[in-house]
Order: sequence, then C-alpha cells, then structure tokens
Amino acid sequence: MSPKSSALTQMVADALPDDVSRILVAVSGGVDSVVLLYTLRQVAAGVGIDLQVAHLDHQMRPESGSDADFVAKLCADLSLPCHLQSRDVPALAQQQKQSLEMAGRQARKEFLSEIAAKIAADLIALAHHRDDQAETFIMRLVRGSGPSGLVCMRSRQGLWWRPLLESRREQILDYARQNRLRWVEDGSNLDTAFLRNRIRAQVMPQLREMNPQYGARIAETVHQLQTEEAYWQELVVARFPDFQLSSTDGLRLSRPALLELHPAFRFRAYREALRQVRGDLQKITALHLQAIEKILSGPRSQVEVDLPDAWVARRYESLWFRTAAPLPVLPVDLELSVPGESILPNGRVLRASLQDEQEGESKNVAEFAFNQLNQPLRIRNWQAGDRFAPQGLSGHKKLKRLFSDNHVELEERTRTFILVAGETILWIVGMRRSSHAPVCSETGKILRLELI
Repeated sequence: MSPKSSALTQMVADALPDDVSRILVAVSGGVDSVVLLYTLRQVAAGVGIDLQVAHLDHQMRPESGSDADFVAKLCADLSLPCHLQSRDVPALAQQQKQSLEMAGRQARKEFLSEIAAKIAADLIALAHHRDDQAETFIMRLVRGSGPSGLVCMRSRQGLWWRPLLESRREQILDYARQNRLRWVEDGSNLDTAFLRNRIRAQVMPQLREMNPQYGARIAETVHQLQTEEAYWQELVVARFPDFQLSSTDGLRLSRPALLELHPAFRFRAYREALRQVRGDLQKITALHLQAIEKILSGPRSQVEVDLPDAWVARRYESLWFRTAAPLPVLPVDLELSVPGESILPNGRVLRASLQDEQEGESKNVAEFAFNQLNQPLRIRNWQAGDRFAPQGLSGHKKLKRLFSDNHVELEERTRTFILVAGETILWIVGMRRSSHAPVCSETGKILRLELI
C-alpha cells in the first residue's frame, strides 16, 4: 500500500534542495528513520531522485543484528539498494577512550561518509526532528556549550540534510500509524546510562509541564542563535587573515591582534582556529575556549594547554594551534670533526675548518683561536643551569636568560645546540659566541665554524 500524502511529505518536498540526483538515507529501523524513508520515497518518485539506504549495526545490543535484517527486508520490499555494515562500537569506545555515545556517533558519521563517497550521493538524509533538537540543546547546555555550541543541528550542513528537523515527533508517529508502517524499537533508547536518554525521560516531561510549547520555544531560540552565528562566522572568516601569522606548522595567530578584538569575536576566532586545525569542533566546550583566553591574556609569556585532539600554546606574542604538542628533540652529544662536517639532528650541518687568516664572524659563523681550546670539542643540547661568558659583556649569563631576552621559544630552545670545550661553552650555535679564545694577530691557527 502506498503511503498517503501528508503535511510531513510536503515538508520534506519543500526542504529538498535543487539539483539533487542521489540521496543516501540513514535508516536505523526506528520509527523516525522509517518515516523519513517513506516520505523521501514519495517525494523522490515524483522528481526522479535515486534513493539508497545505509544501516550501521553498532553491536551494542544482542538484537542489533535483527535490526539490520529488518532494514534489509524493508529495502528489498521497496526495491531500494541497501548498504549494511557492522562495527564494534563498545570496543571502539574503549580503544579511543570515548563514551559509547561519542564513539557511536563517530563510527556512524565515518560509515555514512564512506558510503556517500562510494555512490556519489549529493545528500545524506538524517531523521532528526524538533524533539531531538530540543534534547540536543539541553544536553549541550548541561555540558557547558557557549552560544556557538548552542546553535545545535542545522537542517543542512554540507552533505548532511535533516528534512524533518522542523517536525514534531508526534507528527512522525501519526504518519507511521496512519500508513500502518512497521518499525523496530531500540531498547537502548530507554537506558538512562546515556545522558540524552536521561534528558528525554526526566527533563523533557518537566519542561512540558511548565510549558507545553517548550519544543517550539527552544526551536525559535536555536533559529535565532543560528542566524546570529552565521553573521559572526562571516565576520570571522573575513577577518581571520588579519590576525593569522602562519599555517606552516599548525596555525599561528597574532596575540596583539587578538587582544584588540572584542571577547565575543575573539572566542569565535579560537573556534575557527581549532576547526581549521582539527577539522571539527567535537568535544570542544566553552571551558576549553576560556582556557585559551586565560593563556592569551595571562602574565606568562610561554604557556600551553592540552585540549581534546588539540594543543594550544602562547609563545610570546603568538598563539600556536596544533593537533598535538611538538615531539621532543632527542638528546645530542657528539664530537666535532676538525676539520670536517658534523650533521646536526635538525638537518643542518656544522662545518669546521682550520685557517691561517681571519674572515669574519656572523650569526651563523664563529672563529676561535684553535690553540686555546681544550680538545675534544663537543656538540650537545642546551641544559638547564648552563652559563657562559657572552662576547662583549663582562661576567657570565645563564642561557635561560639569554633565550628569554631574545624571545627564543621553548621548542626552538630544545633545537638549539651548544659547542663546548670540556665544561666551557664556546658558542650557542647560530646565536651567540662566548668571549673565550678570541682571534688576534698572535692566534696562529684559526678554527672557523659555519652553520649551514
């Protein structure tokens, strides 16, 4: 029996974007996704759109295999292609140290994206409705989302399409009953171990008592937030190059430029930087953005914070975003070949030669009176507590203070090597030489060192 046309069918037809030829429909077997499939089938038949179905077995319930069988039979009855797959979501959650909800969402997103790419789908249709939107709003509010996070689900985000997002669950149930549709009940929807289920079972009934129109009111609030967020996003994208310093190793933003922004703009700039580095904003909350704000405006010139799938550091006047902290440099302690070339771990070469005439020094070139140097000469990493006598200054200076005075970042310090003769530091390679063993007219052989 063909389903009757209804307001729900018209809602889906009105939401259908132009120039769509193939849609992948995510069908769990529950009433929402079954109704979505039937309404889409009615609409697609009239405009020549190819529908295909995808179902992922999460292996979270003993009966989940029978849900897959139900979807397969439904697709066979409707003569629709069906893509089935099974993934061990509990194992994935344990491996990735995620909640079952998060692991299931990620697995489902990856699965649907893979199938959509395989069949060249123009859209991936999801069965979320207005009640889901209200639950998502409350859930994000509880978890600590800011205004940007409270935007919740959009009806269209790239390939992802939610044609039922404006409909009430009661409308969906009415359609299913009127058309005598069959579906399966997911027992996990009653498990209050999941936050969404607790909100659905405990919070939503109380909101309904206080205001029977709570769903419509939340939907209106979300629409307003979405409108304002779209405006903010346009501004952020347009202005982002103004405070971006580089994108060669993660992303660097200018601290002075960020501090000139209004905090509302600045927090959205953090979100955009995280989105560019991570690819998405999953698990990022208002607390994480506040942590970034704290290191940006705090007194410490070099400080970092670990975020979910991201690392953010202040390095003097820049804010550095990466997916993870830079790897530490391995310890180095090697004898300098004189004459000869020594390959440093950073890929550069330290060339040593013995000469009779002085040629002059620069940042990357140093010359020493060879007969005043205790052998052998060694190259090693900088170590905490190192002190040396800088050329042109009286007394000794801690290398840590030298690095600080010259705004040398922590990562660069670990990649900075020093040349020593015994315990005496001769040269902070590529930065500054010591006052030891200066070249003069009576020097004799001159050791010339060039950082290449």
